[in-house]
Amino acid sequence: MGLLTFSFNLTLDGCVDHQEGIADDETHALFTDLMDAAGAMLWGRVTYEMLEGYWPAVARGEVEAPSATREWAVKLEAKPKYVVSSTRTDFPWTNSHHIAGGLREGVQRLKDATPAGVLLGSGKLATELDQLDLIDEYRLLVHPRIAGHSPRLYEGGLPGTRQLELLSAQPLRNGVVAMHYRRAR
Repeated sequence: MGLLTFSFNLTLDGCVDHQEGIADDETHALFTDLMDAAGAMLWGRVTYEMLEGYWPAVARGEVEAPSATREWAVKLEAKPKYVVSSTRTDFPWTNSHHIAGGLREGVQRLKDATPAGVLLGSGKLATELDQLDLIDEYRLLVHPRIAGHSPRLYEGGLPGTRQLELLSAQPLRNGVVAMHYRRAR
């Protein structure tokens, strides 16, 4: 069984608005490495649609992008992508699949079938999956910014405090700190 790793960008005050982070070659290279190590990506519908509207064009070379960004896009195009949605079942982006049925069962089946692990990249979905006790690790990039607005990580709440074990912390040149935690069970 593979691990489910929640990987996300957030500001010092917990804001997860994708426009508040630093998107440079260094952060793209870090996320490319994380994606390379994982067997699949997992998103909610809203995140999928946001990514689907931009990254395939970057991968095809239709959008000008730095080399690290293009590398991310090309690898993302090839990576198996799974989507949780109760309102949409058709996901035409290359290698995209719908997680049907119950959330707990569907995600557990995906973890069981993906020995290299699954990289989760949706904040709201992470809250739901953490409430179901399905997240094993956290790869958080904390950006040196205070946004002062929502959305914030785990706004939906959790049934209790999650104890985490720090595996690594790596400061990047741009001021971002990449942290890797494992769930202490």
